[in-house]
Amino acid sequence: MTETSEVVKINKWDGAAAKNAIDDAVREVLTGDLKCKESFALIDGRLFLCALAVGVALYALLWDYLYPFPQSRVVLIICVSSYFVLMGILTLYTTFKEKGIFVVAKEKVGNNTRVWEASSYVKKHDDKYNLILVLRDTNGKFREASINKSFANFIDTNGTVVQNLVLNEVNKLYNSLSSDKKEK
Repeated sequence: MTETSEVVKINKWDGAAAKNAIDDAVREVLTGDLKCKESFALIDGRLFLCALAVGVALYALLWDYLYPFPQSRVVLIICVSSYFVLMGILTLYTTFKEKGIFVVAKEKVGNNTRVWEASSYVKKHDDKYNLILVLRDTNGKFREASINKSFANFIDTNGTVVQNLVLNEVNKLYNSLSSDKKEK
């Protein structure tokens, strides 16, 4: 943990806030302590789709301003249809491509580049934090490991994430995946 990082206090009874705080701590471990470089390609894909949808909406707005409604009917129909198609594609992208991944980090090992993907989820009305760490190597192989622990294992009584506990758990997953024992 770096000295410049600030301590974030959360409501430990709020599952979403606790999940997000632990996600941030896991991101910090991967990109800080384990010296991996964060890749933003997955998020850039989502931003591109959103920007395209906003561009279509702005084009429709401008066209309707220049050529009021009766004249702009066809362009508005096309733009509105395109917007909804883009929102459908965005939904599919976030559901099937992102899959809850909150950090993608690359690590250079010799001539190979290993890609680490961390995703997490919390079931409704549950206090268990589920972390899944996936390792993809340049050969196209991937390995995966996960933990399922209570929020209490990571957050102290004051509502602060204990970085050392997160570091220990992520290190266990990292080390188990770094060894070649768990080939799929």
